[in-house]
Amino acid sequence: MSKKLFIETLGCAMNVRDSEHMIAELSAREGYELTDNAKEADLILINTCSVREKPVHKLFSELGGFNKIKKEGAKIGVCGCTASHLGKEIIKKAPYVNFVLGARNVSKIGEVIHRDKAVEIDIDFDESQFAFKDFRSSPYKAYINISIGCDKQCTFCIVPKTRGDEISIPADLIVAETRKAAESGAKEVFLLGQNVNNYGRRFSGEHEKINFTELLRRVSAVEGIERIRFTSPHPLHMDDEFIEEFARNPKICKSMHMPLQSGSTEILKAMKRGYGKEWFLNRAAKLREMVPDVSISTDIIVAFPGESDQDYEDTLDVMRQVRFEQIFSFKYSPRPLTEAEKMTDTVDPEIASERLSRLQAYQDTILDEITATYRGREFDVYFEELRSDGYAAGRTDNNITVKVKGSEELLGTIRRVKITEVSRLVQYGEIVA
Repeated sequence: MSKKLFIETLGCAMNVRDSEHMIAELSAREGYELTDNAKEADLILINTCSVREKPVHKLFSELGGFNKIKKEGAKIGVCGCTASHLGKEIIKKAPYVNFVLGARNVSKIGEVIHRDKAVEIDIDFDESQFAFKDFRSSPYKAYINISIGCDKQCTFCIVPKTRGDEISIPADLIVAETRKAAESGAKEVFLLGQNVNNYGRRFSGEHEKINFTELLRRVSAVEGIERIRFTSPHPLHMDDEFIEEFARNPKICKSMHMPLQSGSTEILKAMKRGYGKEWFLNRAAKLREMVPDVSISTDIIVAFPGESDQDYEDTLDVMRQVRFEQIFSFKYSPRPLTEAEKMTDTVDPEIASERLSRLQAYQDTILDEITATYRGREFDVYFEELRSDGYAAGRTDNNITVKVKGSEELLGTIRRVKITEVSRLVQYGEIVA
């Protein structure tokens, strides 16, 4: 009988791709099959996130729960960013954990499962040219890493300490992976990196030096690929060439994630983001001008150390001017190994909570106004998921989630849909072509 693998993935799309890599390696080289029942698993993996404090706390409660229900002889492994920065501490706190595997060491999964109490967390390890076996969570889209690590020094962010220095993956490998995905039926690729539009800054060894805009052109030339998405571009590197390619290339989906973090130039300076409020507004305005239907999403941190009432109002002002289609907003959470952790000018927790609530309520108002304009409009929707309620779900070119009554024959197809019912999270429609 085959061995069973259960994996829980926390955090970002890069973690999703790392989990896919581990599944592929364990399946091809070790004979594991996926299960969604942790009680029957021979190996339980948690692929962790450390961007905020809450997922780290969640890790140990999750570990305790898995330890109680695991079958005799089953192993537990902790992977990902929290593994990178806590390392041996995880095994000290949870001695039943069998191994710890950092976010920069995914390719070692086949080794560590055979070494009890193994800890592999080298953030200088280079996986940029490792030939992972193939596995995708969805047959309709493919996540493709284009770089690993991060060279930015944002004062609030632990990622450079968990994923190491930024290295770009050679373009020929990315194009080859894109071609393989297309040949297996995927119409959409999702390019991943901590700062995708900083692609090409550093390679491991001698490789052709190209930038992200040129990489987009090469990926879009792959026959069978109809949609290209990517995350996350850094506002600092959103030059005119990049925005113009985004606007005119019909295969590039017209949704852009622009992590703002704060609307205050002073706070952005304290965060070491490299741009100010006016630069961000300028880039967003150029996007809106060149692509009228573009959807723009963002990340916002409220109550960063030193944030004044005016700084907070500057953030609301950016929201008013840009009118984001989606925001991911959080109260500042001090992270270990970061400069901001040592900052003493903290914001009162009650004020922080009030600011976050008010910001989210304002975004709800903006979103209600935006979604009201969808009713009666028609969009091309790429269907990729069946829901349990008898609906098929997919996304428009500009990242609107749409559900229609339907079954498997819709999956993997792009259909014209008229929106009949709107809400903040998902729109409902009927197929018209």
